Amino acid sequence: MGIFSTMRRADAECILWIEKMNTMQRDGIFAGDNPFEIARTWLAEAESSELNDPNAVALATVDASGLPNVRMVLLKEIAEDGFIFYTNYTSAKGRELAENGQAAMVLHWKSLRRQIRIRGPVEREEGDKADAYYASRSLKSRLGAWASDQSKPLDSRATLMAKVAKITAQKGPNPPRPPFWGGFRIAPVEIEFWADGAFRLHDRFVWRTETPGGTWKIRRLNP
Repeated sequence: MGIFSTMRRADAECILWIEKMNTMQRDGIFAGDNPFEIARTWLAEAESSELNDPNAVALATVDASGLPNVRMVLLKEIAEDGFIFYTNYTSAKGRELAENGQAAMVLHWKSLRRQIRIRGPVEREEGDKADAYYASRSLKSRLGAWASDQSKPLDSRATLMAKVAKITAQKGPNPPRPPFWGGFRIAPVEIEFWADGAFRLHDRFVWRTETPGGTWKIRRLNP
């Protein structure tokens, strides 16, 4: 009797799991014909559920020797044709992006149990858009962008703060955007949407195009 009871419980759990998987599909979290809109929807959901920095992304680049590099940055915009973040162009990532011209990033939200992976060529985001974003930052952040020789050796924090004080005196309350600081836009050729599934049978849909701005092909992937 114990064996049959265990089998019935297992059958019931299996039925509940199948219903959950079907419900996930009916929820429509993957629905839509524009991957950028889907990404914006997911990010908006994360903004109401993540405790800190829902727009934090792991950005992967490759140096001149082919050695990978990865770090967290903040995604500032999901545009109609790309994913935009800002940095110092002379930093390690700035140099690697200039040399290689390609990158990958991933957004992962534990609260939603979802993630988005993006790969593609990179181009600079300069001009009015970069100026507007720089102007929207706090004064201390704007001055800090001028003061930091990002990724280069620093002998002490006191040296850095002395440079901040010097820059503050030089640039005043309305510093312009530094010529060595601005945005990068990843124009994706691949975007993958992933959602956690029971028993590690996750849902994965990948959007691929031959060139940025081309026609997307959508495929479901094995977990």
